[in-house]
Amino acid sequence: MDPAAHRLGSLLCIASAVAFGAMGIFGKLAYDAGVGILTLLFVRFTLAAPVLWAAALRRGGTAGVFAGQSRRTLGAAFALGAVGYALQSGLFFAALARMDASLLSMVLYTFPAMVTAAAIALGRETASRRRTGALLVSSGGLALVLLGAGSGTFDWLGAALGLGAALTYTAYILVSDRIGGGIDALPLSALITTGAAITFGLAGAATGSIDTGFAGEGWVWLASIAIVSTVTPITLFFAGLRRVGPSTAAILSTLEAPTTVALAFLVFGESLTLLQLAGAALVLGAAVSLNLRAARPEPVPA
Repeated sequence: MDPAAHRLGSLLCIASAVAFGAMGIFGKLAYDAGVGILTLLFVRFTLAAPVLWAAALRRGGTAGVFAGQSRRTLGAAFALGAVGYALQSGLFFAALARMDASLLSMVLYTFPAMVTAAAIALGRETASRRRTGALLVSSGGLALVLLGAGSGTFDWLGAALGLGAALTYTAYILVSDRIGGGIDALPLSALITTGAAITFGLAGAATGSIDTGFAGEGWVWLASIAIVSTVTPITLFFAGLRRVGPSTAAILSTLEAPTTVALAFLVFGESLTLLQLAGAALVLGAAVSLNLRAARPEPVPA
């Protein structure tokens, strides 16, 4: 492997993780500006989808974007965004409205352990001492993260929504592994974000929850979520993936959670207790261990 290409790929994956890690911060700032959850999600995907379509068409051309793909495969990929990705995103941002971004990032990052446990249960992977140990370590780390919050100000509903987001993301990964394997990354991302945009548009229209009467700076944070923390990291991740391979890309992606913790401390003064930091180290260590021999790239992160 070309060392220069590997270094560039590593930097691209790190930049992707940092951009994804900022999403919770932008979300909190958007809430402070008066943006509602459904409005945030609708605008996020409505802005991101056409940019991803433009990038996909530029790379593959009009005829080559979905060459050789059946309507069933494309429909399934669209449904993956309209149902799976939309549900995961909805749970994540609902949890973000109730709890600290730093704490939520650690709760969400239990998904690598959940994916491994589900893959073993489904017979897609075999159990081993390393995997079993990583699952136990991740579970123990999550327990420390939650117990370290204390009972006084801790929002258990927010934590439940965060765990729901992690579980939904687990299902999304397992399903997308079977559905989207033959579709290039950018068109697949464009299809998924389009499906999510339509879902939130319909939900907003049905409930009358899409409201643009928020403060003007809210548009800055919405654009940041869509471009800085959706389009940019997706593009950077897959560009880095081609240069370093799935294992290294997945391991470097674990920098997303520490980025959120650091930014939440700088912007909002959020901090984890020593017990929570110990739990966070266990969760992230388990994620790295489980990705050491990863065979496939992660799908579009949330």
